[in-house]
Order: sequence, then C-alpha cells, then structure tokens
Amino acid sequence: MSQPFVLGVNYWPRRKAMYWWSHFDTGEVREEFQLIADLGMNVARIFLLWDDWQPTPDQVSQQCLRHLLKVADIAHDSGIQLDITFFTGHMSGPNWAPSWLCDLNAAPPTPHLRQLVTRGQPIGGAYRNPFHDETALAAAQLLVRTVVSALKDHPAVWMWNLGNEPDLFAYPHSAAVGRAWAAAMRDLIKSVDPHRPVTCGLHSGSLTEDNGLRINDIYEVLDVAVMHSYPMYMAMARSPLDTDWVPFTCALVSAMCGKPTLMEEWGGCTAPMGAPSQTWTWQQWGAPRSQFMASEEALAEYISAVLPKLVEVGATGSLFWCFADYSSELWQLPPCNEAIHERFFGLVRPDGTLKPHAEVIRRFAQTKPQVKPAARRVALDISMEDYYQDPVFHLTRLYEQFVQQDSSPSST
Repeated sequence: MSQPFVLGVNYWPRRKAMYWWSHFDTGEVREEFQLIADLGMNVARIFLLWDDWQPTPDQVSQQCLRHLLKVADIAHDSGIQLDITFFTGHMSGPNWAPSWLCDLNAAPPTPHLRQLVTRGQPIGGAYRNPFHDETALAAAQLLVRTVVSALKDHPAVWMWNLGNEPDLFAYPHSAAVGRAWAAAMRDLIKSVDPHRPVTCGLHSGSLTEDNGLRINDIYEVLDVAVMHSYPMYMAMARSPLDTDWVPFTCALVSAMCGKPTLMEEWGGCTAPMGAPSQTWTWQQWGAPRSQFMASEEALAEYISAVLPKLVEVGATGSLFWCFADYSSELWQLPPCNEAIHERFFGLVRPDGTLKPHAEVIRRFAQTKPQVKPAARRVALDISMEDYYQDPVFHLTRLYEQFVQQDSSPSST
C-alpha cells in the first residue's frame, strides 16, 4: 500500500516567535494553521520551550498545557497533525535554559553555546548538563509524563520528539549515555502512549561530530529517523543552494540506521522581496558573521529542485523551516537581535504575504506525492565505529561519491 509523502512545516507564530507560550493567542494560531493547511501541508512541528514549560523542576506549567490542548484542537480542526518536540532547548542560535538549570559556575555542556537566554533575557554563565544532572533528568521525565498523559488520546498528535538538535544544548558524555537516555525516554512515552511513534530531532551535527548522539544508536532505539540539513552551513556543499546536499544527508541517515528518513527541517533565509541573492556580514555575539541570503526566486527554484530528489532517495516527507519571517517588533529580542538571518526563513513574510516557495510547496502538494523505494542511495562502506573516528572526512568522501554516482553515464 502506498504511503503519502508528508508535507509540513516547523511552526512558530510570526508575531511571537519563541515568546509564543508566554504570549499565547488562540486566534493567531487558528489563522496561521489554516494557511498551512491551505498550502497543502498537514503536519506542524511545534516546540515546548523548556523554560516556559517548567518554571520549577517539579512543576509543569498548567497554563502552557492548556495552551497546548488548544493548539491540538485547532490543529485537528484544520486537518493538521502535530510533531511535538520536548526540551527546547536550543533554538535559532541561543540556548533557552530553564532558570533552575542555570549555574554560573558550570562548564558549558556543549561547545556550541553562543548565547544563554532564560525567562526571555540573555544572561551570563552556563547550565548543568541535562543528560547527567539528576534534577534535570527527573524534571524531563515529569514533563514527558504530564504532556503525553494529557494528549495521548488526542487525534491531532502525530509524533513525539525528544529534542531539537539536542547536541547544541548539551553533549551526553558518551554515545552509550546518549543511546540509553533516548531508550529510557522512549520507554517512558510508550508506557503512557504505546501507539504514537517517537523520534529525536538530530541534525548535521550528528554527521560531523561524535557528539554522544550517533545516528545509528539513536534511531536504532527510536521509531522514526529524521534529519535537519542546510547546505548554506556546510563547507563541503558545492554552494549555499546545493540541491543534492539535503537529499544526500537524508540518504546517508537511512544508510546509517537502516530506516527511511523524514527530512524534518530544511529551507533557507531570503533577501528582501525583489532583491538579488547576496551575502550579509555583521557582528553576532561578538564575532564576525557572514550569511548567504537567497533571493526569493532563487530559494523557490531550490525548493522546487530538492523536493523530487527527496522522493528519489526514499524520504518519507519534508518539514520546512519555517512557517514565517518574524515581525519587526521581535527584531530587538533574542534570537533576532543578534542572529539577524533568523528573521527571514519563513514561507510567509512578516506581513503574512506568501513568498514564491510557498506556492512551490502548494503545487507540489497538489501532485499528491507518494513515498517510493529509494532509487538513489548512499553506499556506506565502513562501520559506524570507523565513521565516527573521523566523521568530517567520511561525510565529505561519501558526498563526493554520491554526487559522482548521479553524474556517471550508468546513472542516466
């Protein structure tokens, strides 16, 4: 029996961004979910910002839980299923840690900590490692048990997700710890809701580093393999809009774990409407930053080229980053005040009008794409243990082989 190719989007409201849960607006969600559905997408990935959801380690915000139940009701009314992501955590540059986890004397639990935000404000210092801190582990279990219990019978829940690029928030001390943590969280969810699948939102960091969250380990113990991928951030990609990079990483994950892969996050940031592709430079968190900003037309061409290639590698679906550019009143707040490119990743502009690639997605959805057996694969010629001895080398090598294979006479 054929399986529909999933089309969806990562969702923050355009007028709220990461401040959504503390400034919730039911009407806004209803309006924006209807637009998502009108574009032919039927999945929204949403994020439970940990700082908002657990004001203390032994308490889950009942206000946030009521808001989430409203989101689920609206999603169901709109024909949308929810990918619900716990422990957020890292998001769009900053790390948003619960205040009770913060510790001025703690060593950063990840080398990727750039800015720490708690209670909506940037602060100094770091926080304890949630993979190892007993208070954080107990708090995480409470959050999972509470949320899953509240929504286990709701028809809008599609999938439970154990994090958003969690290595950017903290490294487990070893791959064995990362695997055991994922298995324990899966078991906890399944004890309450045995029917919904469980995943964890890993990204290219688990392809370039041995960060304690190895692709093969995590997706062996979870139900669904996913990947987040952007050529504009990768030195080995051939260009910022390399149309093979996203399908390649999807195929590589499948080769590593033996499961079909959902491309859970991909897309690009755009220059102003009518402007050509360009590179912006600025100071971000005290360091120089350069970022390619695609013209709206170039990004639409990129999206149009990548979607059928995802079908070609056997992907189960595509969730875009992200729903909306953020309104200008958010530009003086994290993350938009420093990571200025994060203002412009949306399918819709700050005023709510559609960018060209939103129409590309609508047209693709109208073709009713189906999941197909992979016609293009990554030939994984080493063990996972060997891969993680030098992941950047092997990632680069495997990508070169993938591209060459596609361009060889035998592949045409």
